[in-house]
Amino acid sequence: MALTQLLIIEDSPDVAGILADFFEAQGVEVDFASNGELGYKLALEGCFDVIILDLMLPKMDGLTVAKNLRRMGCTTPIVMLTALNDKQDMLSGFSSGADDYLAKPFDLDVLNARVTALINRHQGKVAQAVLQFGSLTLDTATHQVHRNGKKLVLTPTCYQILQYLMHKAPNIVKREALIEELWGNTPPSNDILRSHMYQLRNQIDKPFDTPMLMTIPKVGFKLEAAE
Repeated sequence: MALTQLLIIEDSPDVAGILADFFEAQGVEVDFASNGELGYKLALEGCFDVIILDLMLPKMDGLTVAKNLRRMGCTTPIVMLTALNDKQDMLSGFSSGADDYLAKPFDLDVLNARVTALINRHQGKVAQAVLQFGSLTLDTATHQVHRNGKKLVLTPTCYQILQYLMHKAPNIVKREALIEELWGNTPPSNDILRSHMYQLRNQIDKPFDTPMLMTIPKVGFKLEAAE
């Protein structure tokens, strides 16, 4: 597994201990925070490959932690954990900047697969290059995205979705192919992909006059060059 640095922000000693034992057995270096304020501070000061973030935390809740980290420019992938398997919690988590979501109790192997996929996507497996399609440019070296010269702020998952769509543009990317590219053999529910696409569309289309991200009903998605 490629992971070297993991930050766990979790107020339950039992859950934090289980996660630590599991990941440390794989040679992962783990750091902890038992409240949101400390977790936020460590996330900004440290250099982590991924953050596992509980939703319900003392001093600063997980949604606020994620939102503040993204506002400060932190691009570290975030997996959010919650005791409530509620769709609104999931959507709130993604809108705050989380990249993935698991409800407690969760399977450690599934969590491990999600964490590994996030790290691989964030570190990138393609050669460094600048992709361009229409008014969109994506720099795989700096992970910066611009449209019409305006810098777009994307979560790591939205960045990876856009990168894949730009590689395939102007062809249609089937929903199943996108899910496999992002999550491999441990796909989440359709609601998770739908939420990420909603966030991506808000960033690359909402501030501009002409939309570029198109949904092909019952098929998938594609980019169209804005005129």
